[in-house]
Amino acid sequence: MTSVRSRSPALVAAFQSLGLAASLVAATPSAAAEQIIYANATVIDGTGGPARRDQDILIDGERIVAIGAHGALASQASGARRVDLSGRFVIPGLIDSHVHLATPPNRGRAEAILRRQLYGGVTAVRDMADDLRAVGELSRASLVGEIPAPDIYYAALMAGPSFFEDPRVLAVSRGFTPGTAPWMQAIDKKTDLRAAVTLARGTSASAIKIYANLPAERVRAITTEAHRQKLMIWAHSAVFPARPADVIAAGADSISHVCYLGYEAQPEMLAAYQDRTPVDEARLAAIGDDPVVARLFDAMLRRGTILDATGSLFVKFEAARKADPKAKPLRCSGAQTIRLTQQAWRAGLPISTGTDFVDPASNPWPEVHAELRYLAHDVGMPPIAVIHSATLVGARAAGRDKDMGSIEPGKLANFVVLAADPLADINNIEQIEMTVKRGREYRRADYVAPTAKELGNDD
Repeated sequence: MTSVRSRSPALVAAFQSLGLAASLVAATPSAAAEQIIYANATVIDGTGGPARRDQDILIDGERIVAIGAHGALASQASGARRVDLSGRFVIPGLIDSHVHLATPPNRGRAEAILRRQLYGGVTAVRDMADDLRAVGELSRASLVGEIPAPDIYYAALMAGPSFFEDPRVLAVSRGFTPGTAPWMQAIDKKTDLRAAVTLARGTSASAIKIYANLPAERVRAITTEAHRQKLMIWAHSAVFPARPADVIAAGADSISHVCYLGYEAQPEMLAAYQDRTPVDEARLAAIGDDPVVARLFDAMLRRGTILDATGSLFVKFEAARKADPKAKPLRCSGAQTIRLTQQAWRAGLPISTGTDFVDPASNPWPEVHAELRYLAHDVGMPPIAVIHSATLVGARAAGRDKDMGSIEPGKLANFVVLAADPLADINNIEQIEMTVKRGREYRRADYVAPTAKELGNDD
């Protein structure tokens, strides 16, 4: 049997359209692929366990075959190419659990963003609703190595009919009446949810994103049917008018935006997403744990719900929003967002590293680095926990932790080689020498930065 790398793009696309791409990759042997031993590194494996010095990592094609003390794998790697990593630190590939690559579709811009991510250590992303015609093609091109890019796992969106007046809907569903595209569906009490979820599943989406303007009973019904059809639910933490407690009780696999949890303390929930009234922070504890939010976190812990905090977004843009009278207000202050994330961390919640913004071309590093610094510097998480969040927790959020997120035998060879210790300083995440994704090497020295024209902005 030939390897996935040697299969035609058309054949891979055909498998992917049937939702079989991931199983094809896992099932296809790489007998003709190169064996490589990455020797004598300090390995931070992403599980949250301590770093291990003087380790060798043996890969064969796309996968890790073995990890062991330096020199212990010699009998398994007699013909392997050797890469000396003495003095280097290896972490799993980073995962950005909240990106938007095609609102509206722009292939050049998306490829520039993806290139920056991959050469900055990101080996997988969750696309949280876009034009899935464009995202699906980007995912295929990344999977077969046509473009330098992380693997892309993506969601089809469902929301109440009133949301589909949003101009972004037109940008991502041209050719369809708003609310009728399989990846962007309006849901009401008359909707045949079995058919709606089947349509979403036909896009090869990994999940349904429950977005806005849905009552609690509809959130629950969508979640039940999606899980029956083996799709994950990636939801906003408040769906308006469904409260955060409703979204959690429905069984969402992950919820986005820690800030939105503050709406649980409001006596009346906002009726629709379009109402931009911020959280009344006076109703939340200014010091210590807020008891209302604590109950939400207890429920999330019981269910295993992952928090896609997107905290750096609110800290980053707070000052700019205050300075621009035309800007829509943020739903929380940066300080409140930090307090809520700190409470989530103290509660023991799994926190993934999502961003939900795109930096200008002048920034040479992927946006997720800002979320790592937010968790370390603002929230106060130790670097070992931040790396765990950015790797294994992110893989769980994407439903891919059997294949990625940690450096373990049998998993994909997705890791980052650093010249300095990220446990001593999380900023050393930018001391990248090389990213390895599915066994392919991407050396930082070969990186070509995006231009302002590619990203559609000007610094």
